[in-house]
Amino acid sequence: MPLNSKIPQGELSQKWTTYKSTCKLVNPANKRQLEVIVIGTGLAGASAAASLGEMGYKVKTFCFQDSPRRAHSIAAQGGINAAKNYQNDGDSTYRLFYDTVKGGDYRSREGNVYRLAEVSANIIDQCVAQGVPFAREYGGLLSNRSFGGVQVQRTFYAAGQTGQQLLIGAYQALERQVALGNVTQYSRHEMLEVVIIDGKARGVIVRNLVTGELERHFGHAVLLCSGGYGNVFYLSTNAMGSNVTAAWKAHKSGAFFGNPCFTQIHPTCIPVSGDHQSKLTLMSESLRNDGRIWVPKKQGDTRKPNEIPVEERDYYLERRYPAFGNLVPRDVASRAAKERCDAGYGVGSSRQAVYLDFASAIERYGKIEAGKHGNHNPDAETVRQLGEEVVKEKYGNLFEMYEKITGEDPYKIPMRIYPAVHYTMGGLWVDYELMTTVPGLYALGEANFSDHGANRLGASALMQGLADGYFVIPYTLGNYLADDIRTKAIPTTHEAFEAAEKKVKERIETMMNIKGSESVESFHKRLGKIMWDKCGMARNAKGLAEAIEEIKALRKEFWANVRIPGEIKEYNPELDKAGRVADFLELGELMCKDALYRSESCGGHFREESQTEEGEALRKDDEFTLVAAWEYKGDSNFELHKEDLNYEVMHLTQRSYK
Repeated sequence: MPLNSKIPQGELSQKWTTYKSTCKLVNPANKRQLEVIVIGTGLAGASAAASLGEMGYKVKTFCFQDSPRRAHSIAAQGGINAAKNYQNDGDSTYRLFYDTVKGGDYRSREGNVYRLAEVSANIIDQCVAQGVPFAREYGGLLSNRSFGGVQVQRTFYAAGQTGQQLLIGAYQALERQVALGNVTQYSRHEMLEVVIIDGKARGVIVRNLVTGELERHFGHAVLLCSGGYGNVFYLSTNAMGSNVTAAWKAHKSGAFFGNPCFTQIHPTCIPVSGDHQSKLTLMSESLRNDGRIWVPKKQGDTRKPNEIPVEERDYYLERRYPAFGNLVPRDVASRAAKERCDAGYGVGSSRQAVYLDFASAIERYGKIEAGKHGNHNPDAETVRQLGEEVVKEKYGNLFEMYEKITGEDPYKIPMRIYPAVHYTMGGLWVDYELMTTVPGLYALGEANFSDHGANRLGASALMQGLADGYFVIPYTLGNYLADDIRTKAIPTTHEAFEAAEKKVKERIETMMNIKGSESVESFHKRLGKIMWDKCGMARNAKGLAEAIEEIKALRKEFWANVRIPGEIKEYNPELDKAGRVADFLELGELMCKDALYRSESCGGHFREESQTEEGEALRKDDEFTLVAAWEYKGDSNFELHKEDLNYEVMHLTQRSYK
């Protein structure tokens, strides 16, 4: 079927204004008769539920955590982008749009990205009004810092805990609607099936994770705000509970999956320390603001970092990309770190790390502070003390976290970092209205594919989640529900609910009855190793073809030999995890198929067969200026649909950050 992105006609800068002015509306009395289900309570889910509740819709929200406050959005550190131009450094809506499309290596949809840039400024005003404590300059104005892939300062932040502060703001808005009776919140509930009636999403089957009971819930529309699927790699910066289950169930019910192979590797994570680890820790991209990344110029150099003089250090990002230096986009910085380590210049006991060094920043800030006190010839100790105080104020909690995990003081010794899986640009295919290919089923935030192309710029995840929830879905959902005001609530005794619940029940029982000898965790680890080795930072046709067969074999083994202790009708986290890993075992195969199909390199998807002489990603615009949207056709069977990407404003050029 041809994919209709529903992008409004007209000039790019007017599309969203035109849409808002002409879309259908639902009057307040009718909104009270319409029910909306929201799956996930991170930034996208909480902001959408709060906004829709305030508008008068009857909303139900579901999260598998014990509180909406525990959504993984809380872990975001560095900041949120917005084209406010507070620094007067040349920022604008157009420049944010341009940086995002270029950062995504020309694989995102112009209309969606321009709208994102347009509403970004409103997000900051909304959050300030909610009391989000953004960092401020001396005079009281909101502060901004730099992030990768851009040459302006547009990232608003709250120390190294921006996600936490934004989520608490959205959570307060959500809880207000809960208190007013407009939103009903279900914690410790996991969505396990979409209910489709007459071709439209009309509800969900959820499992109460405390009692193990299955429940049926009706909604005139269903919004999936369930985050990304980075945990398919096992080791990632995601919370261990983050999973693909809600999106994958939607996919198997008819929603196409867009660009599943587009995953982001974050360049600044604490390196893997051994087989005992179950997750990785992110060091915010904001650290690349002031930190300088380097490796020794000599291969296999075992000296301590502070013993290596500056002239014997290779500041390789500054050398290779002089215009952007340490602030190149994440995919470029990650590949450059891998290249240095693979070439034998890595540091630390594993040799799989590079240094992130704050010595220059501490010295620079120290001299500025000393100058403020009239001391224009300070000694080295004074400079160090004053500089550390400034860095502590800007990044303190990140430095504390690093020291707690590694036992090293990053004020004195450079941090050791290495790339790790972080975010997924792929997700459920949605049109301009954020609707999937199933009418009435929407995907918001990281759960959809729409705004970041093949690589997300840092600080844009929080921006997209809140843009979708606060400013986009209130209009686009109304446009759909305006035709549904005569639809009465469908009783959950309807045969479609019966059939969906039966399907979920049978799957759980089948899983529990395997009674094999291998733990769920061991299957997840093995899948993660296949994915990281063959569909990770670099991919090639041979490795991907092998991975597809290995994943099929692993999945077969899982369904024959997994061991799940406990019972169904009780609190059973192993059973919850088993369901999620079973879905990852299916998704992993599709990711490898998508990566195999896309024989170009672009953004975070690096095919070794397609690179420039300098080792940069080489796109094939004549073949792949498109979204690969996959339709589920049964076990290991996916049909490809293509959405051509038309660039009316941007010109397709080879990305350069030199």
